[in-house]
Amino acid sequence: MARDNFSYQKYQKELTRKKKTEEKAQKKLQKKAAEAALASGQVPVDQVVVNETIGRTE
Repeated sequence: MARDNFSYQKYQKELTRKKKTEEKAQKKLQKKAAEAALASGQVPVDQVVVNETIGRTE
C-alpha cells in the first residue's frame, strides 16, 4: 500500500496559508489607501472614469 506524503501536504497547506495572509494584507492596505484618499478629497484610482475617443473623426 502506498503512503501519503504528509510533509508535501503540510508544505502545500503552509503555502496556501501564506498566500491568504498576503492577500488579506494587500486588501487591508488598499482599503486604508482608499479611506485616506476619501479623507483628502481625492477620487480613488479604481473609480476614475477616463473619457477617450479613439478613432473618431469629426
